[in-house]
Parts: sequence; C-alpha cells; structure tokens
Amino acid sequence: MNLGRLLIFAGFVLVGLGLVVLLLNRMNFPLGRLPGDIAWRGKHTTVYFPWVTCLVLSILASLVLWLLSRRS
Repeated sequence: MNLGRLLIFAGFVLVGLGLVVLLLNRMNFPLGRLPGDIAWRGKHTTVYFPWVTCLVLSILASLVLWLLSRRS
C-alpha cells in the first residue's frame, strides 16, 4: 500500500517537473542549452553533456531542500 502511494506521488512530481520545463522553454529560458553546456557533433554522432544545466539544477535543488529542512 505504501509503495503504491509513493509511486503515485513520484508520478505527480514528474508531471510537475515536466510542466515547469515546458513553461521555462516557453519563457525562452533554454534549460539544457545554457552557455557552457558541451555539445560535440561528429560526422555520424553527437555527444551532448549539459554540465552547466546540471550545476544550476543541483544548486536550486540544494537550496529548496535546505529551506525545507530549516522549516521543520
């Protein structure tokens, strides 16, 4: 029973994050295409690593979790 509730909650969180990403793209905030993200295009392959985007999201998640932990 608890696993089912956890999966439903995780689904709602993923849907919410997806909506945030879509909203940011419409507001012309290029999440995943920030300056400093690495994109290497070869003849038949493309390697892409959005390390700046990962850094920004990590900082935001750390800030949110820190604020939530201070609240309790």
